[in-house]
Amino acid sequence: MNIQGKLVIIGGAVDKGSFTETDLDKNASNNLNFFEKGILKRLIDESKHKKESRIEIITTASKIPKEIGPEYVKALNFLGATNVDVLYIERREQALDPEVLARLKAADVVMFTGGDQLRLTSILGGTPFDDMLIQKYRNEDFIYAGTSAGAAAASNNMIYQGSSSEALLKGEVKITSGLGLIDGVIIDTHFVQRGRIGRLFQAVVGNPKVLGIGLGEDTGLLITNGKQMEAIGSGLVILVDGREIKDTNLTQIELGEPISINHLVTHVMSKNDTFDLDTFRMTIKSSQYV
Repeated sequence: MNIQGKLVIIGGAVDKGSFTETDLDKNASNNLNFFEKGILKRLIDESKHKKESRIEIITTASKIPKEIGPEYVKALNFLGATNVDVLYIERREQALDPEVLARLKAADVVMFTGGDQLRLTSILGGTPFDDMLIQKYRNEDFIYAGTSAGAAAASNNMIYQGSSSEALLKGEVKITSGLGLIDGVIIDTHFVQRGRIGRLFQAVVGNPKVLGIGLGEDTGLLITNGKQMEAIGSGLVILVDGREIKDTNLTQIELGEPISINHLVTHVMSKNDTFDLDTFRMTIKSSQYV
């Protein structure tokens, strides 16, 4: 399938979103690393009409949407975006509302904030809103952007629970269906800061066809054509490739027992590195061997 849209998936920053500075102008030089040097600035630049693109901030995953939404509007306005608003969807019936669907239809970008990804999928999954979202991503010059929960929910398979410290005990990582924009990957966020590598290991050993993507904070991936991934932001992206796994004890152990995995391949991406989901080849932009 020739995907026309783009994904921008972000590892998250603080729990309340990624832009909670109240004294924005005075502290802009200190507070805008995430935006000016990285991800939100790139989001605007990649959008259909640049600074004039219609951007809808969707706060469904959050329990404090009225606080988070305006902070994103403020951040995007500060970077020059002139057509930004918050689309509040807190119940499933709102995802069927003709006015809500009309706003999605007119959007060039949707930005899903952080929170609880299970809240996001349980409210939007299987609704006309979700159907339109997928169709716009596949067929239009449209961007789905998500940070934290919004990133985790973008794929067909979604991690929604799992202790970092016990992630390699069988059954500790819980997986369900996501919003279904991209297949063949599973995404985890706040990855480096919360030590979640074990969660991806368990997700991948259960189905080595799926590429594990671990996004650090202040870090994201820009995915074009549904296959070409570019690291953006200041941190790290960890990829877990299970296709060459040689052995595991996964089916021989009881729930709660440690998992063994032989020959699990990992890659580490930083800003401007690329990875092709068709060939599984990574290119380091500043390689020492070029």
